[in-house]
Amino acid sequence: MKNNIISAIRLTLVCLVFFCGIYTLAVYGISKLAPESMSFAKTKAGYYENVGQSFTNDKYFYSRPSAVAYNAAGSGGSNKGPSNPNYLAEVQARIDSFLVHNPGVQKEDIPSDLVTASGSGLDPNISVQGAKVQVKRIASIRNMNESTIHQLIEQQTEKPLLGLFGTEKINVLKLNLALDILN
Repeated sequence: MKNNIISAIRLTLVCLVFFCGIYTLAVYGISKLAPESMSFAKTKAGYYENVGQSFTNDKYFYSRPSAVAYNAAGSGGSNKGPSNPNYLAEVQARIDSFLVHNPGVQKEDIPSDLVTASGSGLDPNISVQGAKVQVKRIASIRNMNESTIHQLIEQQTEKPLLGLFGTEKINVLKLNLALDILN
């Protein structure tokens, strides 16, 4: 019995040193090597680029809707299913609003990420299609050439990790800041 207690104490001490010291330092070191996009990086303008933000002015690209009003303290989705009448009414209202602000766009051309909230309610990215469908509106309001805005979208597009994991996406804040620099 004495041998079992001594072995248990040794194992406890080894685990404490490993998990409280070595493992913690290893994870911390790896996190410092991670790309900046993996953390809450602040832009020079003082905005957090990894938290979705509301852009309602027609001269900017719209963000993905948020179920939590872009409040990072209350991250979460609406938890309403796709057959919930309240949810369907909310999505329809977003579609109607988008069509009012983007004349000439057909309902079937609106990507789902522009009318449905993400699981966290804080997604800072939209799809490339979500950006391209807004080009006419922005070009018209800013008196810019559409091809210039398309080039900006291409420059701001983030490719999938290693070309395999994920989809192409665009950080709306970065895109809108770059748009302000152009015009």
